[in-house]
Amino acid sequence: AVCGNVGQDDELDDLKQRAVASGASKLYVEDLTDEFVNEFVIPTMQAGADYEGYLLGTSLARPILAKRVVEIAKAEGADAVCHGSTGKGNDQVRFELAIMHFAPEMKIITPWREWDIQSRNEEIDYAEAHHIPLKINRETNYSKDKNLWHLSHEGLDLEDPGNEPQYEKEGFLEMSVSPLKAPDTPTYVELDFEKGVPVKLNGKAMKSSDIISKLNEIGGCNGIGLYDVVENRLVGMKSRGVYETPGGTILYRAHEILETLT
Repeated sequence: AVCGNVGQDDELDDLKQRAVASGASKLYVEDLTDEFVNEFVIPTMQAGADYEGYLLGTSLARPILAKRVVEIAKAEGADAVCHGSTGKGNDQVRFELAIMHFAPEMKIITPWREWDIQSRNEEIDYAEAHHIPLKINRETNYSKDKNLWHLSHEGLDLEDPGNEPQYEKEGFLEMSVSPLKAPDTPTYVELDFEKGVPVKLNGKAMKSSDIISKLNEIGGCNGIGLYDVVENRLVGMKSRGVYETPGGTILYRAHEILETLT
């Protein structure tokens, strides 16, 4: 089993126990955070790229994860790789195109499409039947994807576009707070850029990943970077998503303002 750390923090807790319970004989946990930020996040921010207002947090992480999985699979002498993406989302396309690029000879196994799992509740049933420990329950079983750049939420009540996101619901937001709970006074930050790369925060030199981490704290407690959208998926479906991108939103806006001055 392979897990790429792209800044998802506590999601890595007890990972070895869960991997073994899932049938893994060996677990690789690869720290890819700085490479993720320097090679994917920063160039995307410099380009001002987004998709329907979404700052591409999930999309950006997939190529680097696929690349490392393929490298480890080759080192282990494997002839196939497996991913857990559903058969309805964009991730299956992102992972498989990247895997085919780095290892066109490898077989790709996709349990969601090949088995009879049709929903996240059935996924939970399977895990429980096979004694695989989970960190979710049926009431909070949103489809989430977290890394240093963002956290996405899909599913459950969000599938009805008439439902307002329950920002005050316990356990929903993780990187941010509801604007209703944010302070009424402003918080000021000062960012220094060199050639479009953030290098200082409030006068202190930091690597880019640390700047994003600190901006997540500052932006999160101020309710910055919450985005609710019905987006058009590559596979032809529409999908409602709520995104938390506190640090990324500040960084994008700061870079946009900087561009007006140069």
